[in-house]
Amino acid sequence: MNLQENLNSRPLRLTVGILTLNEEKRIASCIQSAHFADQILVIDSGSQDKTRDIAAALGAEVFEYADWQGFAVQRNRVLQHAKGEYIFFLDADEEMPPAMQAEIEAVLASGKDEIWEVQWNQVAFGRPLTQMKITGGIERMFKTASIREFTGVVHEQAEMTPGSRQVRRFRSRLFHYSRESVYGSLNKLAQYVQLGAAKRAQAGKTGGVLRGLASAFATFMRLYFFRRGFLCGPEGFLFCFFISLESFFRYTALKYDAHVLKHLAARK
Repeated sequence: MNLQENLNSRPLRLTVGILTLNEEKRIASCIQSAHFADQILVIDSGSQDKTRDIAAALGAEVFEYADWQGFAVQRNRVLQHAKGEYIFFLDADEEMPPAMQAEIEAVLASGKDEIWEVQWNQVAFGRPLTQMKITGGIERMFKTASIREFTGVVHEQAEMTPGSRQVRRFRSRLFHYSRESVYGSLNKLAQYVQLGAAKRAQAGKTGGVLRGLASAFATFMRLYFFRRGFLCGPEGFLFCFFISLESFFRYTALKYDAHVLKHLAARK
């Protein structure tokens, strides 16, 4: 039975929502890892490659919103089309491991109104960085009706309806293919620098070269030494270095790209 037949034959328990922009290399693996969902939604931001065609061929419902207004707006658009009782937000550069399916099925069977976090196994430049220390979690699964909206340009968060909810964490970790090439990492660097700087500008923060250097140094020390990136070889170094560069340029952009950030904020 294919995905559309599932939608028509039984109540929808789970929607998986995926945001995309030019993800033709990874979207098939991402969708296939979530094959057990009742509904897979792809909200595309105007891809110029075959992302939408591939997703549709795999049974996903595809909607294009090319007027990019930030990650929160796109996630809210996922909510507009979601029909499942529960929703799991999966990024296009992520894959669910098989063990996560059983954990998600247990949540669906419980019927509980809780919030579920995931952690990542990073895969960078062709190497799983399994020896890096994992800290914290990212909220990804909710009861759909309990989300009021998402807010934030980048690193968005869910604003929930009133009520007390326990936050739990899946034991299985998502595979996160965040940095497959140097070229792709440079493109991501530019995107996240601008969005991160805009978020800090809205919060009234100031920047500059010295502030950027301090942030980059602290970030690299935390990732490479305290979170054991040094155990992951050259790939671990590149991963930590690129994230540190993001920290540096976010704060320099706050000072030197102020006019660009004002224009970006005006679009929100």
